[in-house]
Amino acid sequence: MMVAGPFDASTRIGFIGLGAMGHGMAHCLLRKGLHVQVMARRAEVARAFIEAGATAAPDPADLGRNCALVLLSLPDAGAVEEVLFGAAGLASTLAAGSVVIDTSTIAASAARDFGQRLQQRGVWLLDAPVSGGKPGADAGTLACMVGGPAPVVDACRDVLGAFCKTITHVGELGAGQVVKACNQVAVACALLGVGEAIALALAEGVDPNVMRDVLLGGAARSFSLEKHAPRVIDGSFKPGFRAQLMRKDLRIALGAARAAGAVLPATALAEQVLDATCEAGRADWDWSAAALEVQRRSGLAIPATPEPS
Repeated sequence: MMVAGPFDASTRIGFIGLGAMGHGMAHCLLRKGLHVQVMARRAEVARAFIEAGATAAPDPADLGRNCALVLLSLPDAGAVEEVLFGAAGLASTLAAGSVVIDTSTIAASAARDFGQRLQQRGVWLLDAPVSGGKPGADAGTLACMVGGPAPVVDACRDVLGAFCKTITHVGELGAGQVVKACNQVAVACALLGVGEAIALALAEGVDPNVMRDVLLGGAARSFSLEKHAPRVIDGSFKPGFRAQLMRKDLRIALGAARAAGAVLPATALAEQVLDATCEAGRADWDWSAAALEVQRRSGLAIPATPEPS
């Protein structure tokens, strides 16, 4: 089965899922001068993209008729399945050789299932979750880990490059989601360590900013210590990346681990801490607010809910 690409500035590109991440990614495509068609449930969201140069479709099926390449940025596997295979879904109208690039974070097993179902219709699927958060989506500096056949990945590189600084083909379909799960495991466990360091400093009466400065000069230096610790110390939790989404991602990782026979004890603890964070009314706070749960368990004062606007 052939792919319709390579996809370039002459291709009409569809985009579905214009939330915190998709909003920035779609605008990056427009800034690159690409022909973008969006589908949004809310008229005001579609209108803003039309004003920026996009066209709009009323439903996924209509968008699929017009586009050879469609990008998705959706909250979970259920939403992806509905857009692909639900009433007026993309799969009903996409031409053979078309490609769907799913940048959502879902289970690898779901990505493989969706890909097999699309293949029966002559359509390719790439699982291409991204890392870098909303700032990276807005700036076009995301890191993308892509699973799928190499020729299909290569046909899509120019388009992905509109919002990604790095694009790494990590294996066959589903491998992108596996690597993204590994990313979330690593960063969540790192944040838990940083949160515990801050809680210990506070409990012992040491200025956490001084503690952080010292740790940045040694082996404890990390992205979480650089970027997340100031949020925790200052009590600034406007998202960013929401706690409920990181909880979802860790649950995906834990489910994959169980299926594969792997044991992730630190990840299980991080998920419990994030779950408590969400249940305490902080589900829409930046996920680094999980460090507050560590402080709460240490008997330290924490900000009252609600916080971010």
